[in-house]
Amino acid sequence: MTNAAPTQTPPVPGAAEAAFDPRDFRNALGSFATGVTIITAKGPDGRRVGLTCNSFASVSLNPPLVLWSLVVHSPSLTVFQEASHFAVNILGSDQADLAMKFARPADDKFAGVDWKAGRGEAPVLAGTVASFECRNSYRYYGGDHVIFLGEVEAYAYNRDEPLLFSRGAFGSFHPAS
Repeated sequence: MTNAAPTQTPPVPGAAEAAFDPRDFRNALGSFATGVTIITAKGPDGRRVGLTCNSFASVSLNPPLVLWSLVVHSPSLTVFQEASHFAVNILGSDQADLAMKFARPADDKFAGVDWKAGRGEAPVLAGTVASFECRNSYRYYGGDHVIFLGEVEAYAYNRDEPLLFSRGAFGSFHPAS
């Protein structure tokens, strides 16, 4: 019996360079598959906002905390900063069209979308794999993004397959055999 070294794919050229090419760095980050969410909120002026986001993560079980981040030049930033609550809606494998709808600018992204008002009147979308209704607890500034930390006040989920995103494309989960 011989012990062979594990095989590895060689790194992409330029990965060790001191200066980062922003597009190449983004390509490297795209190697990490993520779930796809739509983050929603209702601002103090009554305006509902929503956007597609894959920078969502769990932080803590006790207290129950989650985070997501938003680029500082987003037109929705002020609403998210001022809203008392936000909702994280995790999309199912059949909801790529919904992800694209909320990824593009529109006067009313909620037109034709089934939703109900959750905590703080943040829209909770129907038919998602999971939803988390969160108190908008803390904000941290990091580079060109604002990191939102929310305390989960309510959640719901089912066993449907989640929508995944990697290397610029949507996909679904296939368990290893």
